[in-house]
Amino acid sequence: MSTEGEIIDFNSPFANYRSPLSTRYASKEMQYNFSDQKKFSTWRKLWINLAKAEQELGFNITDAQIKEMEAHIYDIDFKAAAEEEKLTRHDVMAHVHVYAKLCPLAAPIIHAGATSCFVGDNTDLIILRDGLEMLQSRVAAVIGNLAKFCDEYKSVPALGFTHLQPAQLTTIGKRATLWLFDLLMDERALRRAKDDLRFRGAKGTTGTQASFLQIFNGNTEKVKALDKRVSELCGFNKVYPVTGQTYSRKVDVEVVSVLSSLGSSIHKMCSDLRLLANMKEIEEPFEKSQIGSSAMPYKRNPMRSERCCALARHLMALFSNAANTHAVQWLERTLDDSANRRITLAEAFLSADAALITLTNITQGLVVYPKVIERRINQELPFMSAENIIMAMVKKGGDRQVCHEKIRVLSQEAGNQVKIHGKENDLLERVRADSYFAPIVKELDSLLDPSTYIGRAPEQVTEFLESEVKPVLELYNLEEINKPVSLNI
Repeated sequence: MSTEGEIIDFNSPFANYRSPLSTRYASKEMQYNFSDQKKFSTWRKLWINLAKAEQELGFNITDAQIKEMEAHIYDIDFKAAAEEEKLTRHDVMAHVHVYAKLCPLAAPIIHAGATSCFVGDNTDLIILRDGLEMLQSRVAAVIGNLAKFCDEYKSVPALGFTHLQPAQLTTIGKRATLWLFDLLMDERALRRAKDDLRFRGAKGTTGTQASFLQIFNGNTEKVKALDKRVSELCGFNKVYPVTGQTYSRKVDVEVVSVLSSLGSSIHKMCSDLRLLANMKEIEEPFEKSQIGSSAMPYKRNPMRSERCCALARHLMALFSNAANTHAVQWLERTLDDSANRRITLAEAFLSADAALITLTNITQGLVVYPKVIERRINQELPFMSAENIIMAMVKKGGDRQVCHEKIRVLSQEAGNQVKIHGKENDLLERVRADSYFAPIVKELDSLLDPSTYIGRAPEQVTEFLESEVKPVLELYNLEEINKPVSLNI
């Protein structure tokens, strides 16, 4: 509804809804993967491959017809196709008609024996395959960045947290391996999902291949060969053995499930980074000209991590769409999948792509503040040293139970200084001042060396990077995936 005096130009690109996944977040490559240009040019490639396979198997198709079709793969008249669809109310037939006008010689054999899902579903499978491959490389880039970060900080102590309460020490690098391990699972899942994809092939209107059996005069072997050959020409070495009119929408469930799971990994990691930014221990990159707040100039908001969490939440929510769509595909198929899949599949890949681009940028420039981390350790370490102090006293001949009670009382007193009076933790000063602990006073500094509280964390990081991360990274061209990534907005 326009306001008084407002003139709306509905032809302006800014007067129409535009997805922020396209205008702000996702890469041009992933946007192209779900573009009309790729979709409809792939339809034409499928018609060509169908014709080639049918010709090889003896159907009357000439080389000239195929050559004519190949000359018009990309010159798509979208306006003409839209006009045709208005008349026919059928997108595939609209494009058949437009393509046929460009290829008058081949017009009689375009789409021969095929149903709409021959181009629709097979194109979707190609798009899913290519999208998964792009996401694999993006995940690998983040894995590579985090691997370097883990190695660099594998021995730097940091206060660990359980229940978001101070716990035993870990190291900065060891904590980051927890994010890295999740992403390794995601890389494996993406790789498996891509490898598990098959082609719908040439199955006919309800999956029985009846139309192709007519083309080849009842020759079952030729129909089976056609199914296999079309798939090979399109880059697939396996076909789904049975389908209805469509490939099972369970395939979409599996693919979107993998992407939603990736979203949970991204959300977990970036939530951790937001907590660490609040503690001023680790921050995402912050550019010199970047503004954290319009009202508070001093702020350094973790906007990249917040963006990742926002996109990841949407990505996780999309799984229910895929599952519900599969659940209501009655018998051989219903069309209530179409509109939903147009949104769900594209947004799942674009959201994953956008989140990974942002995460790559984050992991290329994480900033660590060791002095802040050291100060937090020093605030909590006196409490954590209690057991070491007790054991040192026992070695000097002290009674463990007596020592335990003395440490308990002194710890409560020191805790009150921190919680009630807002002072520093003075437990060690209280221990030094108590004559009972005189035998170990000279050992207190060594008992409080943070590096003695991190267990095998450094070795665990080294072993993990060597045995688990390195083999995965060797699957990728690291020079290609390690290019610096900047954010447009």
